[in-house]
Amino acid sequence: MKKIFLALISYCLLSNINAQLPKIFNPQEQPKAPDYSNSNSWISLPFRKDGADITPKYEEWISDSLKNVDVFFIYPTIYAKGKTWNADIYDEKLNKKIDNTTIKFQASVFNQVGRVYAPRYRQGIIDCFYDTSEAGKKSLDFAYQDVKKAFEYYMKYYNNGRPIIIASHSQGTRHARLLLKEYFDTPAMKEKLVCAYVVGYGIYPSTYSILKPCEDAQQTNCYVTWSSFKNNYIPNNDTLLWARSCVNPISWKCDTMPSSCKSGIFLNINKKKGYETTAQIHNNYLWVKTKVPFMPFFKVMHLLDYNLYWSSIRKNVKERVDEYLSKRK
Repeated sequence: MKKIFLALISYCLLSNINAQLPKIFNPQEQPKAPDYSNSNSWISLPFRKDGADITPKYEEWISDSLKNVDVFFIYPTIYAKGKTWNADIYDEKLNKKIDNTTIKFQASVFNQVGRVYAPRYRQGIIDCFYDTSEAGKKSLDFAYQDVKKAFEYYMKYYNNGRPIIIASHSQGTRHARLLLKEYFDTPAMKEKLVCAYVVGYGIYPSTYSILKPCEDAQQTNCYVTWSSFKNNYIPNNDTLLWARSCVNPISWKCDTMPSSCKSGIFLNINKKKGYETTAQIHNNYLWVKTKVPFMPFFKVMHLLDYNLYWSSIRKNVKERVDEYLSKRK
């Protein structure tokens, strides 16, 4: 596990365009599409055991039957090397990596109060974000169509009128911000949204007509977003990761005051006393000081955008859900 995580960090920071990739994106050459009526096309579903069910040993396990909120989680880029622009959802090796990284350490943060739905989708390869042609953008747009179909299937067959949390990271947030615009930027759907945790990719408030960033820890029908960088680092070459909106995932405010808590985890989700992390908003991204292992050596802390504040996020999700449900009694 440690080797997988560190390899992903190294690859994402050092990647260049993969020589195996075709120069032109052709949708007909991409792997077989998911069938969302088949449970195998979902990496996480309620009422079955999967990576999103991992619960810290110091907490009591809670049955999905007792949860009143759904979580629709869109995972980030794990597809690092291949011959096609988009990933094969039937690739068992890749699915194992997804399950052992993003599902285990990101999607699981929501399982205390929410039923987690995470569709497999034909994610764009990491090189999409370094590509200077149109192929990378077309690959990501292609990936979004899978996410959109999964969400429509979820709404039709699984949701049953339940409140929703949208959660995502990195490439997942690239897709989530489109999903929010297309489905939640209306009064009726905004009311269904407990909160969107759209992390690690630029969010522009001007994109939305009525959706706004959250202003405190209990506000609902809003979104939170952040991107993490080493304290005093100016990320001029990482502008995809941040835009004109940022919420501090410790204080849950948009001000520039530093906030600290012992909320960080690395590879041990059972660590009750987390690593100390301090976060401060600077130019709509986070300057971070942390004792999470290895992270002080990195200027870009992107892959641990959830881990750095894990218990803080977990606590906040419950606060927002409690607030949302109390208003609707």
